[in-house]
Order: sequence, then C-alpha cells, then structure tokens
Amino acid sequence: MRFGLRAKQRDSYLQLVMAFPLASIKSEAHLDLAQNVMDQLLAKGELDDGEEMYLDALSDLVAAYEDEHHAIEPASDADMLRHLLDAKGVTQAQLSRDTAISKSTISEVLGGRKRLSRQMIRKFADYFDVDVSVLAANI
Repeated sequence: MRFGLRAKQRDSYLQLVMAFPLASIKSEAHLDLAQNVMDQLLAKGELDDGEEMYLDALSDLVAAYEDEHHAIEPASDADMLRHLLDAKGVTQAQLSRDTAISKSTISEVLGGRKRLSRQMIRKFADYFDVDVSVLAANI
C-alpha cells in the first residue's frame, strides 16, 4: 500500500497544516483552537482524503493532550454495577438469584461499602456479558 496523497488531496492537507500546524498541544488555549478546527472540519460533512488525514492527526494530538491533562477516573464499583443493572433492566434481587451472590453483598457494593472481589467480577462479567476488564478497572 502506498502512503501519500494525490495532488488535490495533498493541497487540502497542506492548506490545513499551513492554517493550523500539526504540533503537540501545550496549553488549554491551544486545545480550544484545535477543537474549533476539528469542529469546523466535522461540520463540513464530506471530507477528501487530505482533510481526513489531517483530522485524524489533529484528533490524535488532542487525545494525547487530554489523556495527560484531563484524565477520566474509572467509574466506582457501585456506579459500574448500577449502570449494568439499569442497562439490563434487572433488580438486585434478580441479580442475586441469577449469580448466587447474596443480596446483602450486592447491596454493600451498590452502597460503596464493599469492593468487587475477583469472584464477583467473573460472575458479573458472565452475567452481563461484558469483558472482566470493564469491572476490574479499580483492582
């Protein structure tokens, strides 16, 4: 596979680079400008290959800055379990019956008084059909 752009797409890519150079984002102001450029491109709708390549690169730069400066903490065990219960539309009692985990243990997890054990994580992952990593983020 050949890496590169044809003349017209190369021109659109270079025009974008000249207007807003692809460089590591160093500040919140720079981040705001980068997000505005991305919003303008996304609002355009159909993009040529050069615009797509530029948007991909700029998105990577924005993601790298946000990962470093705006990290999102994983959801608590209680929040994650509550979300999975709501998404599947089951009650604590039903979860207890289906997984053989006591209602009091489930209640303690939902109340934030108990953390998920490895055994609970395996059972809940199977029950909710999610990867164990979804529930193991806080271990």
